[in-house]
Amino acid sequence: MLDESQQQSIVTRLNRIEGQVRGIRRMVQEPRLCVEILQQLSAAEAALNRISLAVFKFHVERCVPDGISKGEPERAKQLTELVDIFDRFAK
Repeated sequence: MLDESQQQSIVTRLNRIEGQVRGIRRMVQEPRLCVEILQQLSAAEAALNRISLAVFKFHVERCVPDGISKGEPERAKQLTELVDIFDRFAK
């Protein structure tokens, strides 16, 4: 689980992204140039990817070692989850 400071940081970032998405919706409704909309979509996607990376990093640094230290079967579970998560991000 994320610690309190990580939670606050991520919620702050998500709130910003939420505002970005509302802005993108307004751009579509106005209408605006496709290039402008695509630029904003790319920025929102990049911001989400940075959050994903932060959560992934926290998971690798904190959750995985904790699970491995508990021995089998938790060790196998943590490693399988790690591979599955990595596979999802690699696509």
